[in-house]
Amino acid sequence: MKSWSLSTRIISSVLMVVILGLLILSIAVGGFTRYEVTERLDNSLQEVAERLQTAVATRLHEPGAASSIAWLPEAGPRTLAYQVVDVSGHVVLRSQNAPQTAFVSNWRTGFANVPHFRVYVASPVAEKYRVLVGEPTFHRREAVRRAMLISVVPMLLFMPVIWWLVRLIVRRALRPLDLLHDEMRARGSGNLQPIPPLDLPDELVSIQRSINTLLARLEAALSTERAFAASAAHELRNPLGALLAQVQMLGRLMPAGSDTGRRVEVIADRTRRLGRTVEKLLQFSRASSGVAFRRDRFDLMTVVRVLVDDLGHNPCDGQGIVIAPDGIHHIFVHGDMDATGIMLRNLLENALLHGGHHMPVRVAVLPDGGIDITNDCPALPPGIFQRLTSPFVRGGTGNHGSGLGLAIASNIATQMDVTLRLRSPLTGSARGFGVCVTFPNSKVT
Repeated sequence: MKSWSLSTRIISSVLMVVILGLLILSIAVGGFTRYEVTERLDNSLQEVAERLQTAVATRLHEPGAASSIAWLPEAGPRTLAYQVVDVSGHVVLRSQNAPQTAFVSNWRTGFANVPHFRVYVASPVAEKYRVLVGEPTFHRREAVRRAMLISVVPMLLFMPVIWWLVRLIVRRALRPLDLLHDEMRARGSGNLQPIPPLDLPDELVSIQRSINTLLARLEAALSTERAFAASAAHELRNPLGALLAQVQMLGRLMPAGSDTGRRVEVIADRTRRLGRTVEKLLQFSRASSGVAFRRDRFDLMTVVRVLVDDLGHNPCDGQGIVIAPDGIHHIFVHGDMDATGIMLRNLLENALLHGGHHMPVRVAVLPDGGIDITNDCPALPPGIFQRLTSPFVRGGTGNHGSGLGLAIASNIATQMDVTLRLRSPLTGSARGFGVCVTFPNSKVT
């Protein structure tokens, strides 16, 4: 399933709506601005034309008004152009930026669009003359464009500010959810304490209460299972030990080489196997009940040396354990020391049980703090190798094991966030089996 962030989705959705609204508003404001600017320019054009109509009617009767061009100071391409036309359509007076021919041939009062000009024909004050005032089209377009830019551009420039504000507001609103998330993540490694009171909104308070209820029930269930495993271990070990002792004493009373003595040895061997199976079942129960969730700092090399010293004094068929520390004296890791001992003991016992005769089990300490345990045996088939960490799956070497050693080690490694890598055959060989145990954030000295 693809992962996604709630804050990212809220921010993107809100910004999409805001930006879409701003774009629609910008288009509406741009159209309204264009309409208003055009209306204001038309009103100005009309006002100039009507005032000029009265002035021109008087000036044309004054002496010296025969000139057909009125030279205006600083008249440029943006300046309004005007024409005074008689009844026959002849231009009797014009500004220097107006064309020589009349703007329009239709003398109806009002606005008209001609090439390069927007023209207003004033209503006549005198019967003989009419005034035509034209505004350059490019000047009008330029004014409309500038007005639209002034109205729209600030909205567009304000979008990054809106994005920042929306992001800030959403993240601040989701901060209680982040606090609850952090508290829940902290309880993924064995911390089953209830979530302390937080400043949460009403929508999250019910979630916090439900989580605390679930944690309390889980803590009670794990405590009950741990107590059961401890009690079962005590109640089963003692009877089996007493039974084995009685069988061994009975065997000493039997004549050497007798059929009854051989049967007693079979009973003793089955009793030992039953004891080992019960021990593994109890360890598997402890591992499944979350025995490895605790996090303490300890020296991994101390645990490895104790186990190697304990198991190495009881070699099976000439086997032993050879450790190569590679100059490393201490490996400080975080986890449960007892659970780590159970995990490594199962891995070493598995290597001793299924290793080849007269070939020692090798324990190598890697530079990154990992522990690599290898033994000689035929390479495992891929079908069996993929299921080795499942309960009651055996490697098929012919040795009698419980099929729980690797399952216990894998379960504990998962609870302690430890990487457990299996391989068969060993690198550069067609035989062998290896397990590499790597603790997170280990410190090697």
